[in-house]
Amino acid sequence: MGWEICDGYSRITYQLIMKKILVTGATGFIGDYVIRRLLAKGFPVVATSASAEKAAGYSWYQQVEYKPFDLRAVSETENYYSFFNRPDALIHLAWEGLPNYKSEFHLQDNLPRHFGFIKNLVKQGVKDVTVTGTCFEYGMQEGCLSEDMPILPANPYAQAKNMLRVSLEEFAKENLFIFRWVRLFYMYGKGQNPNSLLSQLQAALDRGDGSFNMSPGDQLRDYLPVEKVAEYLVDIAAQNKVTGIINCCSGEPIQVKQLVQDFLDKRKAFIKLNLGYYPYSDIEPRNFWGDTTKLKTILR
Repeated sequence: MGWEICDGYSRITYQLIMKKILVTGATGFIGDYVIRRLLAKGFPVVATSASAEKAAGYSWYQQVEYKPFDLRAVSETENYYSFFNRPDALIHLAWEGLPNYKSEFHLQDNLPRHFGFIKNLVKQGVKDVTVTGTCFEYGMQEGCLSEDMPILPANPYAQAKNMLRVSLEEFAKENLFIFRWVRLFYMYGKGQNPNSLLSQLQAALDRGDGSFNMSPGDQLRDYLPVEKVAEYLVDIAAQNKVTGIINCCSGEPIQVKQLVQDFLDKRKAFIKLNLGYYPYSDIEPRNFWGDTTKLKTILR
């Protein structure tokens, strides 16, 4: 099947034969679900993460080609295309150091190593690249956030992600490859970081706590279950008609306290919500959600 691709700078014809997909960050929260979704759709998968021991505990381990690799060891002289047995496409989920969004580590360490890794793969043979970004790239802007808005990243994590995107776009001017930048919003589900809101709420329920401390809860956010995030990510990566920046979100704002209440109602659980115990976050705006117009052209 031939596709004519516009990458924003030139047009190329690319033969889409996605025989094998390399997934980085395989043992992360999203990686587990993305790999399971890819396998369900019939894609052969090469999975990688820093810990082979951890990977061996996942349900998909015997169904993929697993290659342990620590991104801290990235080298310009290695051929990662050959190392990962010549994958046809990359879904790059890996990113170290979260949830410490304010650390300069993201700019000083993550940015150069992740750019170097992806650049190496492209130069050696991968011509289909999907990378996850973050809604934090929009900075402190409020309301419905669309892909064509100005980018105003306000913390080192968001700045590093944005600079990676810009660097890859520049790199694509002379090294043609299909490039998708998927901006993730909020997600929840089994396996999430224990410090996340709903994980802490479940821990409080498990302990039998009488109350749960949280922010005022009237902030508007955009949430998706992680299973749906993985489904959208795979759908985005498996097509070539829509490329560039793509929001991955629900498009439906919900108050944080409503999300918490829905979580409790679904479990028929009760705990007193101590609203306003914590202040509003200083790294995100009060009210924001994603525009799904571009995403819907892929999903329909």
